[in-house]
Amino acid sequence: MTLTGIHHLTAITADAAGNNEFYTRTVGLRRVKKTVNQDDTSAYHLFYADGAGSPGTDLTFFDWPAARERRGTRSISRTGLRVAEASLDYWAARLRDAGLAAGAPVLLDGRGSVDFEDPEGQRLRLIADDGGPAHPWDRSAVPADHQIRGLGPITISVPDLRPTQTVLTQVMGMRQTRSYASPDGEGQVHVFQMGAGGAAAELHVAVQPGLPVARQGAGAVHHVAFRVPDNAAIHDWAQRLREMRVPNSGEVERYYFRSLYFREPGGNLFEIATDTPGFAVDEPFETMGEALSLPPFLEPRRAQIEAGLKPLA
Repeated sequence: MTLTGIHHLTAITADAAGNNEFYTRTVGLRRVKKTVNQDDTSAYHLFYADGAGSPGTDLTFFDWPAARERRGTRSISRTGLRVAEASLDYWAARLRDAGLAAGAPVLLDGRGSVDFEDPEGQRLRLIADDGGPAHPWDRSAVPADHQIRGLGPITISVPDLRPTQTVLTQVMGMRQTRSYASPDGEGQVHVFQMGAGGAAAELHVAVQPGLPVARQGAGAVHHVAFRVPDNAAIHDWAQRLREMRVPNSGEVERYYFRSLYFREPGGNLFEIATDTPGFAVDEPFETMGEALSLPPFLEPRRAQIEAGLKPLA
């Protein structure tokens, strides 16, 4: 039983149309699924990924009419987006041309990086990482060599390392490998690896006891998900969490993957999700993400659901 890396990250937007424009045009990702929050069908759930919709590349958003988040600890505080090392200067210039604050690349934890925020304050970090396959999207506004390769590392903030450390290492099987000073000067960041390691398989834990507790809203992250290969692996993880007496959701069928959810002691919501079956399970690969997709149990309500959604440009 091994987690192999970051599966996806789900954040919150209060502007679905603007969010769609930013992540498909400025960031150049492919919208691989346009669906709804299965627990709140009044809200879009938008999935952006690489050209193949590969696990480990999905940046997703719930569209909720929320005020801006209040930043603080007990939160998922920074989302890494991996790019080729030679692409950092391209991205710094592209972001500045889009009117976003982005400085020159800096070295952080041994890797080149560029920090920036989306128009709603979502905190992002471009990370130089040439590892793993790349699946560019041939209709992206970003040249293939410079496109986002996937997610990672993901940074969470907690007030106390030890309880979170115990769950990460003893329950989830991660390896604590190193630490570095937080770039904002607010404490140490501890690095935990999964599977084969590397940026796509790292969780960074910033210990920040001096911060207030965060309050979720637009610009915040809702949860982060970790990869397992298939349903058999999810069954094993559900059994493990029961045996370790970790409160959890049990298995949840999300149709494009199967999941289970739990909170780590620092308050952050974690998900374990399968790589299969993927986003092409219910629509052609060539056009996935263009029309509204609904899982079978919501299909009888399509007309009602579509009538309640705002149009996307």
